[in-house]
Amino acid sequence: MTLPDPANQQPFSRVPDAPRSDDPVALRHLAQDLGQADFRYAAVQSLLGPAAEALGRDQVVPALWVLDHLEEPHAPLPTLVRVFLLGASAPTALLDAALPSLGARGALRLGLLEPATAPGEFRAAVDLRPYAWDEAEAWVASDLGAHQRAGVLRHDHVLGIGRASLTLAGSTVRRPAARALDLGTGCGIQTFHLLSHCDHVTATDLSARALGFTRFNLVLNADVLGLDPEHLDARVTLRAGSLLEPVQGELFDLVVSNPPFVITPRRADEEESERFTYRDGGLPGDQLVATLVRALPDVLEPGGTAQLLANWEIGRPTDTAGHAGTSGADATGADTTGSVDSARADVDDIPDWAAGPAAWIRDDLECWVIQRDLEDPTGYAETWLQDASQGRDPQAAAASYRAYLEDFASRNVEGIGLGLVWLRRPGVDAPAGVGRRYEEITHAVDSPLGPVLAEAIMRADALAAVDPSLLHAQVAPDVTVETHARPGAEHPEVILLRQGAGLRRVARLDTALAGLVSACDGELALGSIARAVVALLGAAGVQEAAPAADPASALVDAAAGLLRDGFLRFPPPSE
Repeated sequence: MTLPDPANQQPFSRVPDAPRSDDPVALRHLAQDLGQADFRYAAVQSLLGPAAEALGRDQVVPALWVLDHLEEPHAPLPTLVRVFLLGASAPTALLDAALPSLGARGALRLGLLEPATAPGEFRAAVDLRPYAWDEAEAWVASDLGAHQRAGVLRHDHVLGIGRASLTLAGSTVRRPAARALDLGTGCGIQTFHLLSHCDHVTATDLSARALGFTRFNLVLNADVLGLDPEHLDARVTLRAGSLLEPVQGELFDLVVSNPPFVITPRRADEEESERFTYRDGGLPGDQLVATLVRALPDVLEPGGTAQLLANWEIGRPTDTAGHAGTSGADATGADTTGSVDSARADVDDIPDWAAGPAAWIRDDLECWVIQRDLEDPTGYAETWLQDASQGRDPQAAAASYRAYLEDFASRNVEGIGLGLVWLRRPGVDAPAGVGRRYEEITHAVDSPLGPVLAEAIMRADALAAVDPSLLHAQVAPDVTVETHARPGAEHPEVILLRQGAGLRRVARLDTALAGLVSACDGELALGSIARAVVALLGAAGVQEAAPAADPASALVDAAAGLLRDGFLRFPPPSE
């Protein structure tokens, strides 16, 4: 088989153990057959019913039971589901009927099938499944998971469409861009999305097998993605290498990355082949992500942005006010922890959980770090031991579990944060409204998250460009107010604003700010409303909640924070 030419690193069409993409005619036949069989997301969901949810949890038995009880269990769609999604085998005749143009032998030549144990039968050599996003639909090949093929995953496993991939795809702020970088492309899902709004995508990975899968998926779905399979390099460049090495000296408008961020214990005598390359970066602790975040500014155009998933270690708090593992819930049960914006707050106010990420990010960058989950060392170890099915060897699993705990203890790690990192290199004469934000949001939020983040960034930039006292605002339509008071009390003790959409934050208000918000109907400027509230309550009433030389200015600043966070919004343009 042919490995990539080091001079251009472009072919990746016949990488060992990856499906072949050097026969565009055969792949056109495959796409035609899959479409004719209605091997599409909605059809598969309809066929399996509730068993589709179990399959999403890697449980194949319910789906096999459903297929066994169909009136036509040997029709093309059930056959393709049984083989490519469930890991079962099928006779040659059924596969020929399901793939009439390509045939079982054609699929064997492409590396999609392999001989099964039973004579005259084939089984899947790869996972092949429909994937739908926005108004598009494609088919994506990746390695079979542990639920489809017994045993521990191969160490060069190419991950398919997982929760992390979907999280990154849904969280990416989509904007037109000339050049984008998909760093750690895996099977190519992020590249699929980037092609919808970027002129050219460079996709990199340490694994040649991963790039082989990516190239196969691009050629198979060339029509959907708007590609010429004979000239992929017109819109997509594939390069092998670690982190940013393959693109040194180049600049991009947008970088997305689902890097191998899993924190895995290292051994001094460990061979590179022992690592699971799709998740383990090969550096101790969270240093791979730290290295990547520190280097990303070197490949960003002015105004360019980067978004990635990350894990970070959280040490024991240095004081009793630490945030690691704590809740921001008040007596009402509302999560009012909120966020820290170090553009407006002292660096000492950065929460303990964000100490690591804050140290990685260069001073001249804007950032928004959102912690979406928090694991303790035991839960983290169990998650990743199960991920690679390492528990199938109990003795090795116990040794690995102990290694995880000893590794975290050696660095005094109390927790592991999981979340999103957004970075922006400031543009020339462009507002830098986001600043540096560190926010813990562990509750459910809207999905996809990308449009929510895009709107928040837009509001922050707009606020940075003008005097907020001159702005007009109105309460966002999804926002409601809650008041809590003791029985018989004349006034509420707690006033909460609650978002019903977006990031679904909760903000705690004092009387003055609640009065300002209630008057925000888009007609008056924030400064005018703030002065009216001060006149009504008196300076002392406002100063009690927000001491300042100018109480009205303090109210405007607080209102600007609510506008930034989406509780308030800019009025729509008048017609």
